[in-house]
Amino acid sequence: MSNNYKMTFSGHESFQCRQLWLKKGYDFVVQGKSFNSDDAVVELGVGKNMVSSIRYWMKAFNLLTKDDKLTIFASKLLSDDGWDPYLEDEGSLWLLHYHLVKSGFASTYSIVFNELRKEKIEFTRDNFISLVKRKSDFEKTFFFNERTLIEDFSVMTKMYQRSNSSSKDKEDSFSGLLTDLDLIKSYTKSKEDFLIIENTERPEIPAEIILFAILDNETFDKSVNFNAIEQNYNSVGSVFAINRPGLLQKIDALTTKYTKNLTFNDHAGIKELQFKVKPTAMSILNKYYAN
Repeated sequence: MSNNYKMTFSGHESFQCRQLWLKKGYDFVVQGKSFNSDDAVVELGVGKNMVSSIRYWMKAFNLLTKDDKLTIFASKLLSDDGWDPYLEDEGSLWLLHYHLVKSGFASTYSIVFNELRKEKIEFTRDNFISLVKRKSDFEKTFFFNERTLIEDFSVMTKMYQRSNSSSKDKEDSFSGLLTDLDLIKSYTKSKEDFLIIENTERPEIPAEIILFAILDNETFDKSVNFNAIEQNYNSVGSVFAINRPGLLQKIDALTTKYTKNLTFNDHAGIKELQFKVKPTAMSILNKYYAN
């Protein structure tokens, strides 16, 4: 299944997104500044390549449109009086992870969470490259450079895993934005590095973030098949690597909290989440952050 963007494996200038970059980039755009301007380096307080990287990550996290306009989500989350401008709530990081995978702007994240981890819970960089090659050969809609893929895979790893590097370049050793999610683990076997994205119950993900992701799927009507929530492309199960017991626990918590509007039915083995009146995805986040 394709997304709205062509396959992209570069643009981050080899930098993973850092903790304050998104707020810094948001404030920069709000002030009417341009990433292409000569003074962007001074205004953002980073190197020229990092200016490009901040712009790239804002698009990847669904904070900027293709033509550098702020999205509604960006303003809701990062404005000074927004939901969580300094990303202090872990729910915000899960929300950003969701947008990173679903937006498809940074292709690697969509491929890894929707496709690769379903083939192999434990995988290597070479497994990733092999999958992209197969996609390229089959779809014939994009080409890739293997060195670029290797660099992109490295950036993804640094986005989710803390660096053990003793590099003198402190900026390079800064943790990626999503390390606190503990979503990707790793180990080395026979000198080969493996990454693991295991399906678990994910009790740490707020139930409202799960409900937002369900409601954010425009193909879902008032009755939503449980298998679709669990298994579809960009589904809750795929993006958050949450297993069936964990997903059922989230749904149980949601139907208990929103008992007047939300029910879960299991008839003849067909499980469905049903809305009496379907709320907007944004309204659920408004309630979440108001508490």
